[in-house]
Amino acid sequence: MDSRDIVLSILMDIETKNTFSNIAISKALAKNQFEDKRERAFVTRLAEGVMEQLITLDYIINQFSKTKVKKCKPLIRCVLRMGAYQILYMDSVPDSAACNEAVKLTKKHGFISLSGFVNGVLRSIARKKDNMPEPSGDRESAEYLSVKYSTPQWIVEKLKMDYPKEYVQILKGCFMERDTSIRTNTLKITRNELMSMIEEAGITACAGNYDEKAILIRDYDFIKKVPGYKKGYFTVQDESSMCAIRAAGIKPGMTLIDVCAAPGGKTTCAAEYLEGQGMVYSMDISEDKLDLIEENVARLGLSNVSISRHDATKLLEDMKADVVIADLPCSGLGIIGRKNDIKYRLSKEQLDQLVRLQQDILSVVHNYVKEGGTLLYSTCTINPAENQENLAWFLKKHPEFTLVEDRLFLQGVDDCDGFYYGVLKKK
Repeated sequence: MDSRDIVLSILMDIETKNTFSNIAISKALAKNQFEDKRERAFVTRLAEGVMEQLITLDYIINQFSKTKVKKCKPLIRCVLRMGAYQILYMDSVPDSAACNEAVKLTKKHGFISLSGFVNGVLRSIARKKDNMPEPSGDRESAEYLSVKYSTPQWIVEKLKMDYPKEYVQILKGCFMERDTSIRTNTLKITRNELMSMIEEAGITACAGNYDEKAILIRDYDFIKKVPGYKKGYFTVQDESSMCAIRAAGIKPGMTLIDVCAAPGGKTTCAAEYLEGQGMVYSMDISEDKLDLIEENVARLGLSNVSISRHDATKLLEDMKADVVIADLPCSGLGIIGRKNDIKYRLSKEQLDQLVRLQQDILSVVHNYVKEGGTLLYSTCTINPAENQENLAWFLKKHPEFTLVEDRLFLQGVDDCDGFYYGVLKKK
């Protein structure tokens, strides 16, 4: 199977089985071992790129096709999107190659009669690519911005309402290439030592912007092949998340509870602050995700973490902690630049459901906080209803807590994911 055929299989997996793109890509890469890492990079770039630019690609294809994208057969739809993405966004691919390979794929998969249609649409796009039709509406309208930034119109409207000054920066921020943020395991190595080790392997590394444990890396192949990974010298974690754990004021000897812990970034960060003294009780409702926590805890060499399956909406008797970490299920509007599926799968109704779920969990987990203890609330969304408004709701119901610090990160404005945290103290 050639690389474009692999991309087609990924896109069909997403299109017909509703598979998340990161899972579809991971499955395909695991199944097809590439000797040339450039081929692997091509597959990843093309599959991720099509998903990232889906709305924009469909708009452009519709300008040149008599049959609208949504009425095309799923395979033809995927082939057209692949071809259009290569023509519009991949300078290294000649337009003729993008068109010819699309025709080959169409014929190979039994649609010989539609090969002329595919060829005609893609060659029309190639001829006009330097003079593409502008989306309708004025340049500040949600309709225009939805097509320009491949984001559903209702999300654009919401961002514009919530962040009237920053919404365009936020939309742009979802498309910015960012370095990978890793957290130094300072129980094993210093940040400077780890940076030197990584740089010696020819990987670009620099200190993070917001946290003293953070390193930003790029120009690497697999994260697991970066020096120090297997020895547990670091783990991948966004700086915004590191800042939240640092703000909780964790000290050696404390007892901690992480109520929605998977995949374990905050659990392991908190355990490192304990320096081997104290305990983290790490819980998650998903049995499958507990393995991820266990894997990270073992690799990082952390002995003071207890992992168990638990539904955070159900109260555990006789559980008390100095710090309770409530990094709760959310809409993920802060990470749509890294997880392209979120923006296409999310609905307004789900936002309301998530707010209620967060409130249900907060109503339970605040009981675990000792007098004088800390409740850390965090989400990877920038939706005020899930962040500041939810904390205001909680504080009104529970006056025994006070908000001592909160922080909002906006993608495109800050050099990290969109993220929110609030640190609450129990009187």
